[in-house]
Amino acid sequence: MRIAIGADHAGFALKQGLCEKLRQDGHDIIDYGTDSGESCDYPEFAAKVGRDVARGNSDKGILVCSTGVGMSIAANKVPGIRAALGTCPGEVSLVRRHNDANVLTLGARYTNEVGAEELVDVFLHTAFEGGRHARRVAEISDLEQTACGQESDAKR
Repeated sequence: MRIAIGADHAGFALKQGLCEKLRQDGHDIIDYGTDSGESCDYPEFAAKVGRDVARGNSDKGILVCSTGVGMSIAANKVPGIRAALGTCPGEVSLVRRHNDANVLTLGARYTNEVGAEELVDVFLHTAFEGGRHARRVAEISDLEQTACGQESDAKR
């Protein structure tokens, strides 16, 4: 699987550990940075990962910041992204099965490396259920289009 990953300074160390583990597991990793613990702005990395996933260059995305919330907010501004903060395996399973989340965000202050690896594993290996959930994801896509001032094809 091809995975786009990014972090700000607060998430740098956790991102580095995840990159290593994901490569060991045989995944193709595209690391959008940051490349150090020096202070930087998280929206830049959320945009890079979000655009990569939305364009179909990567299958999934992972973003890490202090809480995971800022990355989630920023990534969700990219059309086609459904970023979700992961805090426990059950939650991550649900955001994949019900919401077809394509970007997982993690909070480095609240998730250790072992916990993060477990959350990422659930994220990458849980399938979207479709069915009634597909209708809801389509409604989110419609909302995204109309919120941007564009009329969706379904409403024309």
